[in-house]
Amino acid sequence: MSLHRWKYVALMGLFFWLAAPQAHAQTVDCTGVPDWNASTIYNPGARVVYQGKLYEAVVAIWTADPVWGTASGWYKLLGTCGTTGGGGAPTVSLTSPGNGSSYQSGTSITLSATASDTGGSITKVEFFANGSLLATDTTSPYQYTWSGAAVGAYSLTAKATDNSGLSTTSSEVNISVTSTGGNNSTLPKHILVGYWHNFVNGAGFMKLRDVSTDWDVINVSFAEPVAGSTAQIGFVPDTNTSAQEIKSDIQILKGRGKKVLISIGGANGHVQLRNDTERQQFVSSMKQIINDYGFDGMDIDFEGSSISLNSGDSDFKNPTTPLVKNLISATREIRNAYGANFILSMAPEVFYVQVGYQAYGPSAGAYLPVIYGVRDILTYIHPQHYNTGSVLGLDNVAYNAGTADFQVAMAEMLLQGFPVAGNPNNVFPALRPDQVAIGLPSTTQAAGSGFTSVADTQRALGYLTKGTSYGGRYQLRNPAGYPAFRGLMTWSINWDKFGGFSFSRPHRTYLNSLP
Repeated sequence: MSLHRWKYVALMGLFFWLAAPQAHAQTVDCTGVPDWNASTIYNPGARVVYQGKLYEAVVAIWTADPVWGTASGWYKLLGTCGTTGGGGAPTVSLTSPGNGSSYQSGTSITLSATASDTGGSITKVEFFANGSLLATDTTSPYQYTWSGAAVGAYSLTAKATDNSGLSTTSSEVNISVTSTGGNNSTLPKHILVGYWHNFVNGAGFMKLRDVSTDWDVINVSFAEPVAGSTAQIGFVPDTNTSAQEIKSDIQILKGRGKKVLISIGGANGHVQLRNDTERQQFVSSMKQIINDYGFDGMDIDFEGSSISLNSGDSDFKNPTTPLVKNLISATREIRNAYGANFILSMAPEVFYVQVGYQAYGPSAGAYLPVIYGVRDILTYIHPQHYNTGSVLGLDNVAYNAGTADFQVAMAEMLLQGFPVAGNPNNVFPALRPDQVAIGLPSTTQAAGSGFTSVADTQRALGYLTKGTSYGGRYQLRNPAGYPAFRGLMTWSINWDKFGGFSFSRPHRTYLNSLP
């Protein structure tokens, strides 16, 4: 027998004769006192409610069948509760701002909360941003006007405390505060982005100047590490063209009002910034390419081993992996060198972003710290909704690529935010709707899987932008939709031409029809 078991046996004999018939008890306030729990050890002086009565623990002992007494016993009777229960913690909800809201720097942000307490009263509501206290309000309606929030991403919460000292924290609401550069004002509201590849494959070769006017942004593919390096980036024109011709073609496209970006990486360009020296090599070589060719921005298309997390790197907000930290730092340095109109985009695979809802690391969700680290300067992201298996949506249903449901479910994960690896205390915050687009193959030949018909693509866009349901299984968390949703990306412009412009023409017309 254990020591506690011997104590239990000895006390049993003692308390059977001490326990007396219960006398009439006075009415007491049980507000905030927890109900007795058989699996909890209560130290002397601890108070609990049992069958509508208030007791105080006399000895520190656990048993599933305690002795309840009037004056002495394991639990001493103090009185009958004035209410039928022991009360409980208050409830609180942060009602404003809405999840996913975005504000320009300098804008005042109103935080509002509702709070209530059964059998008690609310004494204060505290407002927090990323865990730091912003303000306290003691009277309903509970509000705080936040002025001067710095550029960045914020997880907002409200904490309510009642008159018995119990408190509850609300669910997180994620917002972003951006500079004027977070949303490039020189772009159309809804864009069609395509990759022009600087090499010959089954789609054949086309001159950059021959890109259709239906495209808003052309991503020149790819800048890759030079031989013997993972960080020194070069761009080598295909033998069918030349550096001078591409420079000239870029100016032609700009004259048509198009934006031309350099895309880094791709399936074969493995970039790794393992230390500060390699970070500096990356920055200087990318600036040289951007300056030489006159690109309007850069697209990060890192795949494979270019992005992975070290063991133990579990907090996307504070990454410790050098590859990730150096990429964030380098990207910010490059963008800041060119200013607010520099376009920064990303094209991660779904496994590196949305699969982070299910698991985190070493590759699953590995883009999340990068996205988070540059979200205030990120123009938009268009994940590759192809070459992937089925993936869970926010409703915990697995959706197959190539369907309207998949496009909507994957897009809304970024529009609503999600708990990383299912952890409700580690939520990846929502991006602005104008920062999110969908990436799809332009033809069945362009990718191994994930081709989505024009009809299903536009059903998905209609639901995302206008809340017009097509009767699919996935239901938007925001039924009204996201009118500022950015648009579509495709791999590739070359394959689209090969396929008779079957992607760009109908989707250009559709995007033009959106408000």
